[in-house]
Amino acid sequence: MLRKFQCFLLLGTVFIIFFAIVHRDDVRDGTFYLHVASSSSSSSLTEVPTSMKSSERRTSEDSFIWKQSSRSVKPNLTIITPHLKHDQGPSNLMHTFTQTSPTQLQLRQAHRRRNIRELCSANSSLNFPGKFKTFDQIPRKALDHFIVDDHHGVIYCFVPKVACTNWKRVMIVLSQNLKAPNGAPYRDPLDIPSALSHNATLHLTFNKFWRLFGRFSRPLMHHKLKNYTKFLFVRDPFVRLISAFRNKFALPNEDFYRQYASTMLQRYANISSPPDSAQEAFAAGIRLSFTHFIQYLLDPQTEKVKPFNEHWQQMNRLCHPCQIDYDFVGKLETLDEDTEHLLRILGLDNQIHFPPGYRNRTAVNWERDWFANISVVDRRKLYNLYEADFRLFGYDKPETLLHE
Repeated sequence: MLRKFQCFLLLGTVFIIFFAIVHRDDVRDGTFYLHVASSSSSSSLTEVPTSMKSSERRTSEDSFIWKQSSRSVKPNLTIITPHLKHDQGPSNLMHTFTQTSPTQLQLRQAHRRRNIRELCSANSSLNFPGKFKTFDQIPRKALDHFIVDDHHGVIYCFVPKVACTNWKRVMIVLSQNLKAPNGAPYRDPLDIPSALSHNATLHLTFNKFWRLFGRFSRPLMHHKLKNYTKFLFVRDPFVRLISAFRNKFALPNEDFYRQYASTMLQRYANISSPPDSAQEAFAAGIRLSFTHFIQYLLDPQTEKVKPFNEHWQQMNRLCHPCQIDYDFVGKLETLDEDTEHLLRILGLDNQIHFPPGYRNRTAVNWERDWFANISVVDRRKLYNLYEADFRLFGYDKPETLLHE
């Protein structure tokens, strides 16, 4: 009897150790399990047909998602990763996923769109200039970032420093507005020179509608917004500022030097007569610092002279998410997954191969180094300036930077 008891005790101990190891691995990997209905009780999630109107497609997706998550379930398991930085919102209902199943990608989009809708509502805690404008009250020039592709029923709002070069290449391929040297339309986005992708004449934007359609412009825009698939890609606001500085001021850029850097050097670096060109300035060891750039952004006089350049203008001011109900909100931090998902929704995944991201992309973990010489007071002011972008697009408030 004693031997049997010892055997049972030994087996129990082994089982407990094994269970602890498995449980530890699950916790370490940051995963938990969400039960979803088995195939016997519901069909698997499929992409919504592109031919549906955008409003119908959105309603269908959201309805399906929440039916799936609220009904009684059977023990089929889908692995979901809980907390990652870039998809937190006020509802805290869903976060970024490391897995890429269709259900999880649909949930990700539902969360991002719902977060914007909640914060754009009249009773939300977030207030910012332009929140309560109607679409018809947006000035013509402020609609220049909306690229329209009538062939595929797509509207893309581009945000500089958020993979917009490659997305503009894709839009050129879709529109077939540019021919390659052999006389045929471009088929591969990477074949299009990056400089050409930014040629405004190659893109049909909302701002051009007035010249093309006159008084019918606004009704036509409303029609396309209702029926076309609308998307944008966003990025952590502070990291986007670092990227803009690196791209426009850390290396000689004659255009940005003449328009902006020369003025910043006079105002904030006490250089009364800066060199006439970026090349001369760099040769003389005169360079704009990131601190000077932040001073420029925080200076109340800056926008009294002219609006922010598009490379550091707030993303909500470029794409007006409270006036336009986007069907898809992508993020640079999840670019590969989001791009694949969007192209699949559009039915273009077998036609378009999105170019890979740049290897020298500005990283989120560089923030501490870049902001080392910026006072905490100025960091907080900068956050207030870009707070709407942080909250609308589900980015965490950078608490460490703001309370050091």
